[in-house]
Amino acid sequence: MKYFLMLFVLVFGTVGCQDKKQYNLGETEFQRELNAEYKDATTSPLKDEDRKTFEGLEFFKNDSTYVVTATLELTPDSEFVPMKTTTSRMSEKRVYGVLRFELKGKSFKLNIYQDKDLMTREGYENYLFLPFFDETSGEDSYGGGRYIDARIPEGNTMVIDFNKAYNPYCAYNDTYSCPIVPRENYLKTRIEAGVKVFKKH
Repeated sequence: MKYFLMLFVLVFGTVGCQDKKQYNLGETEFQRELNAEYKDATTSPLKDEDRKTFEGLEFFKNDSTYVVTATLELTPDSEFVPMKTTTSRMSEKRVYGVLRFELKGKSFKLNIYQDKDLMTREGYENYLFLPFFDETSGEDSYGGGRYIDARIPEGNTMVIDFNKAYNPYCAYNDTYSCPIVPRENYLKTRIEAGVKVFKKH
């Protein structure tokens, strides 16, 4: 899970690949896996002092309303360009396509991205990156926006499950370098699904 986040580590090496310890907090498998990852010292992005008191991430209630089928319009001629991150590092990405979908009776679109470095890594060749802002950003959800992991579909449609939206590692620890969500991926609506803003206990 969170294939892209393995690239965010600046000086601490790659994310550990050890088996996750059992951690049962969460309404869905996605939530339980994420909480287990964050509780485990070998995979957690949390600062040590936060991890020791970690009792689970806060999520919006799982809601099937936020599972949508989008039409994927490919952009095969798009070029790889530097995407700004929260540090001086640049991340080379291209717009793989445009996702068009309806949510609660309104039409929206999001660019979905392909990462140049990941294309050459075994197991990540077909990985796509879907970052977004929405009207919960900075209030109920992280101000820097959220991410969704995706894979290249076989056809011209893709299911977007906003219940699986998660925060960049930078939301928990400023030692990470995270891609900044492009302005064009702002959704003028409230996405009340996925991970909420992180609150220290």
